[in-house]
Amino acid sequence: MKTVIGPFTEIISLKGLPQKGALQDEQLQIDYNAAIVVEDDKIIEIGPFNGMLREHPEAKIESIEGPHVLLPGFVDCHTHICWAGNRAQDYAMRIAGKSYLDIAKAGGGIWDSVTQTRKASEAILAAYTKARAKRHLLEGITTIEVKSGYALSEEDELKMLRAIKKANDESKADLVSTCLSAHIKPKDFEGDEEAYLNMILEKILPVAKAEGLTNRVDIFIEDSAFSTEKSKPYLEKAKAMGFDITVHADQFTTGGSKVAVEVGALGAEHLEATSDEEIELLANSDTVAVALPGASVGLGEPFTPARKLLDKGAAVAIASDWNPGSAPMGDLLTQAAILSTFQKLSTAEVFAGLTFRAAKALNLEDRGTLENGKLADFQAYATDDFRNILYQQGKMKPAMVWKKGERVK
Repeated sequence: MKTVIGPFTEIISLKGLPQKGALQDEQLQIDYNAAIVVEDDKIIEIGPFNGMLREHPEAKIESIEGPHVLLPGFVDCHTHICWAGNRAQDYAMRIAGKSYLDIAKAGGGIWDSVTQTRKASEAILAAYTKARAKRHLLEGITTIEVKSGYALSEEDELKMLRAIKKANDESKADLVSTCLSAHIKPKDFEGDEEAYLNMILEKILPVAKAEGLTNRVDIFIEDSAFSTEKSKPYLEKAKAMGFDITVHADQFTTGGSKVAVEVGALGAEHLEATSDEEIELLANSDTVAVALPGASVGLGEPFTPARKLLDKGAAVAIASDWNPGSAPMGDLLTQAAILSTFQKLSTAEVFAGLTFRAAKALNLEDRGTLENGKLADFQAYATDDFRNILYQQGKMKPAMVWKKGERVK
């Protein structure tokens, strides 16, 4: 059945904008006093409200009262929302000046999350993931990437991936799973990093492929995690198995983004330590640079050099990195607003980074803009001017959210 939804004071479709490079707000196409027409789960037309009523007289009408601005649903292309436990103690120690090593010695750090996640059942992990995904959805995020990587054993990593799949099956939002078994080498694994990566390739990825648990593989390339030398062949082998590739890159030291570009990764994610050399590499590639301002806020670290990346011609997406340790806030719009302030990003660049450029990092071409044939994923804010959304620095949340044409808020 067709539905005409409107009128909206402004519809910001984001169509026609380039995937890469800087954007100005003047490039935004704005439809005023307009409606969006959906059929089943797809957008079939956008145009003047009265015109849409005349052209689709048989359609159901979903009336919108008062001023509202319509945007595409946001795409959060980097999260870790499948976990158990709590690391508030870590955060309190961090802001009190304790080092990562101090926190680890006190029983905190990623190993605390691993211990708690291993203890949790698949059903419990699915319930936690579903609840966090619902919060995201009500804040306008209609597609959510979710990584494993907090279990770090064959049995428990597969448990996490199955929990993410179960949460996706039971959620209104779309959850896109990623295997991050190569998060760190677990302290209880008997063998070196190469042996651990081979275990993932031989024991975890074939089962994940056979059960349809994920089509994406990630690795954390860092001095404290996996070396560039061991990471590149691991990613090449995963790619040969048919997996899409993304990389935790350049968070504290460089090297990861170069590997990401060399293996043709969809995304290089973090990039807080990225220098001019890596910016050039990313700008001259099809790899999306994914900024994670939540991690910068949580750790007190520099922000991804998004301004430089955009000015050099890179595609920049913005994601939340929602996780129990370094980025517990999980508020994507607030984080994007903060990043825009410090990196001097235009509203158009922020919206692009939260929508179609983030969708590109997930290899999804059916969402991220409002145009004919795309998924009917969109959100409406109770304002008469799209600029108010970032002006409120994340305090303004969507008044209404639709997923695949169904209103969920």
